[in-house]
Amino acid sequence: MKFSELVKILEAQGFRLVKQKGSIRYYGKTGWDKLIRLDYHGSKEVPTGTCHHILKAAGVHK
Repeated sequence: MKFSELVKILEAQGFRLVKQKGSIRYYGKTGWDKLIRLDYHGSKEVPTGTCHHILKAAGVHK
C-alpha cells in the first residue's frame, strides 16, 4: 500500500490533517483522543509493519 492510499483510508474513517511539519503529518478526528502520526512519502510503499501499526492506532481493522 502506498502512503497516499493510507491517507485515503484514514480520511474515509473521518480523520483529518491536524498539523504538519515537513513530511511528518498528524491526523485526528473528533472523539478520538490520540493523534495518528504519519511520515508521509507520497507514492512510496508503506512498510508492512508500519502500515499495520498506523491502521491499528486509528482503529481500522484491515
